[in-house]
Amino acid sequence: MPRFAANLTLMFTEVPFLDRFAQAAEAGFEAVEFLFPYEHPPEAIGERLKAHGLTQALFNLPPGDWAAGERGLAALPDRFEELKAGVETALAYARATGVKRLHLMAGMADRSDSRAQDSYRRAVAWTAERVGREGLDLVLEPINARNMPGYFLDDFDYAADLIRALALPNLKLQFDLYHCQILHGDVTMRLRALMPMVGHVQTASVPERHEPGSGEMNDAFLFAELDRLGYDGFVGCEYNPRAGTREGLGWFDAYKGARA
Repeated sequence: MPRFAANLTLMFTEVPFLDRFAQAAEAGFEAVEFLFPYEHPPEAIGERLKAHGLTQALFNLPPGDWAAGERGLAALPDRFEELKAGVETALAYARATGVKRLHLMAGMADRSDSRAQDSYRRAVAWTAERVGREGLDLVLEPINARNMPGYFLDDFDYAADLIRALALPNLKLQFDLYHCQILHGDVTMRLRALMPMVGHVQTASVPERHEPGSGEMNDAFLFAELDRLGYDGFVGCEYNPRAGTREGLGWFDAYKGARA
């Protein structure tokens, strides 16, 4: 059965961020992920992971000014030096947490703009090479335009084509079941086609982005399909609890300790 990582940006928000690690472990999760750790010292994150026996599954590279609406720098031609500095910042957190993969956000840009395309390709190639020297994978996640209008990387085929073209061994696809269903549908067939390049999986129900099993997708079938396809990574639970994190964890009971 799949192994699940609690997304601490969205889950266990009933308590302060650094207290969410304990909450996730007590609920039965063996791993966590989150959007960004940068408001806290790397050592503080590493200490929480070690204290509660948790694996850090994923986090994002610095996205620029998030509060101002920036969602990554990779496709922004004039921000390359800032992106490179952000990678070095993220690597300090990677060393402290033991994470094995980092997500590079593309940014808000028109995908038909050739300058944005060239910027994105250069940023992806450079970042993959840099984190690869640290033994890490770089993952790219297509995000649907309903949740993030104007986001550059809004197509699974575009991401897959770039990964194939660059042919870098540590460049992978972040396959979010939720985003795939909204963008394209036919999630199972895309999983089957793209699994060789998948480096991380995330989940949430469609359309409301709540707990698995509460929407239109057959989440249990998709989790079983991940097993059938031989996926051995974590599935990040990037969903908004409908009415409290612990109150909504009934879906998780069947998967606790799956690989114990």
